[in-house]
Amino acid sequence: MIPLCLSDIGEPLIIKRIGGTPEVRQHLENLGFNVGGEVMIVNTLGENIIVKVKEARVALSDELARKIMV
Repeated sequence: MIPLCLSDIGEPLIIKRIGGTPEVRQHLENLGFNVGGEVMIVNTLGENIIVKVKEARVALSDELARKIMV
């Protein structure tokens, strides 16, 4: 398992674990990040990444992306 932010652009990935406080995990779940779900990094913008999850594009900070393990 590696953090989402260290993954390659354009590679479909499966979420294995989501870390952080219960509030952070709930926030990510509300955005569509669930264990077993598929995500893909679309682009990186500085320290932020653009991720495709459930047919939507979401911008995540590097800090949040490190809490998502794929």
